[in-house]
Amino acid sequence: MVKVAIFDYGAGNIFSLKTSLEKNDATVDVIDSLNNTNEYSGLLLPGVGNFDPAIHSLALSKKSFRDLVKNQIPVLGICLGMEMFFEKSEEGKASGLGVLDGEVILLPDKLKIPHMGWNNLQIKKPSKLLEGIQSGSWVYFVHSYRAKPQNSEIIKADSDYGISVPAVIESGSLFGTQFHPEKSGKVGSIMINNFLRECKK
Repeated sequence: MVKVAIFDYGAGNIFSLKTSLEKNDATVDVIDSLNNTNEYSGLLLPGVGNFDPAIHSLALSKKSFRDLVKNQIPVLGICLGMEMFFEKSEEGKASGLGVLDGEVILLPDKLKIPHMGWNNLQIKKPSKLLEGIQSGSWVYFVHSYRAKPQNSEIIKADSDYGISVPAVIESGSLFGTQFHPEKSGKVGSIMINNFLRECKK
């Protein structure tokens, strides 16, 4: 059984994420500091909240987070959690975690914001997180912003919402989804299980 941690920045409901991990046979702790992460095989940054407050709650742990990434501990960022990987976001003024080059930008005004509901994935490149999932599979989104990575090679799948939205990113031990796998039924459960498999390595 693999032991992972969910970082709680005090902003979102993480119950469904914890439940999804436990259904896939993980032991899960909810933590508010990265000072004692040696006992965990993976870390999850959940997907509900606002950019600046979430970043501020991680401020004291920024160095610890970078050390985790350097040590190749798998990290799954969901929605806001993924957006924090980048250098900055139009949602706030604080600097992001900066472990990926790029920024996060607001969806265009012409679209209904937030983008909320089921959309399908167009898988572009091989991905550890997407093993066993077919292109065209449906997942659940709730977001108003989208990632704009400098290196498009890290985008493994996108989704069409009037524009192309990066839906899955993967770079080394960093995994990110713009959608919520914990709310995406069987398809999301496969991704959670794939992430936990990476944590076991």
